[in-house]
Amino acid sequence: MDFIGEVAALATAVLFAMTALIFTSTGRSVGSQVTNRVRLAFALVYLMIINVILFREPMPLSADPSRWLWLGLSGIIGLALGDAFLFQSFISLGARVGTLLLLGLAPIFGSILAWLFFGETLTVLQIIGMVLALAGIAWVVTSHEEPPDTPHGHTRRGLIFGVLAGLGQAVGLVLSRQGMIGDFSVFQSNAIRMLAATVIIWLWTAIEGQAGRTLQELRDKPRVIGLLALGAFVGPVLGVSSSLLAIQHAEIGVASTLMALTPVILLPVSYFVFKEKVGWRAIAGTVLAIAGVAILFLA
Repeated sequence: MDFIGEVAALATAVLFAMTALIFTSTGRSVGSQVTNRVRLAFALVYLMIINVILFREPMPLSADPSRWLWLGLSGIIGLALGDAFLFQSFISLGARVGTLLLLGLAPIFGSILAWLFFGETLTVLQIIGMVLALAGIAWVVTSHEEPPDTPHGHTRRGLIFGVLAGLGQAVGLVLSRQGMIGDFSVFQSNAIRMLAATVIIWLWTAIEGQAGRTLQELRDKPRVIGLLALGAFVGPVLGVSSSLLAIQHAEIGVASTLMALTPVILLPVSYFVFKEKVGWRAIAGTVLAIAGVAILFLA
């Protein structure tokens, strides 16, 4: 039996866990906005090199305009905006809780968007899965304790950013699926998404007059550049491409369930590396949320 999809989904969970940890560190050092800008630029360069090697062209210029439209919008909403909110959530809540919000809410928002725009209806079992996922997320979030020096409202802002990240991820996935119809290459699809996101982010950076400050942050903290380069390759390049490969070669329910293991992978890491308290409520909530996601997709 061919297990390419299942292996790719498990690899995605591991890669996303590594990415969350790396970008939590860089975000706390140079800020989430600098992290978002630089990692997109690095990822775009990586993908262009990969496409030159595989397809002898850095970008799929011969692709239909409709692909460019859907995938470009997906990159802007999912990568530029969604991930910007995600990094803010990481800084406020930590990698474990921020990632759990993303993985728990994105499938729920995705189901609602599919019902609104494509007429897909939810079964009773799917509704049960959504309720379980939300209950698990709430359980984990309420178990998160702020450090004594945390500013007032810090956790609340983190929750809002996490919800917006989940919504951006869901919209991005819906648009990506539309753009990849016909078994379009995952690396070419990812390159289009990354190009659109990078252009938008850096254009806005220039309008705000923050391009110079971004470069100055990197000059002041050169050690962060290596982490940003590593995180960009692990997450936006390998992680996203692996997730698309998983969906192509495995049932979406199976692939999505395996990819949702990221919070479980982050639990021991958050405890041993970041010294975060991980009580029974956090563990139980994580398991409950993953069970809800599994029911939602397997239904």
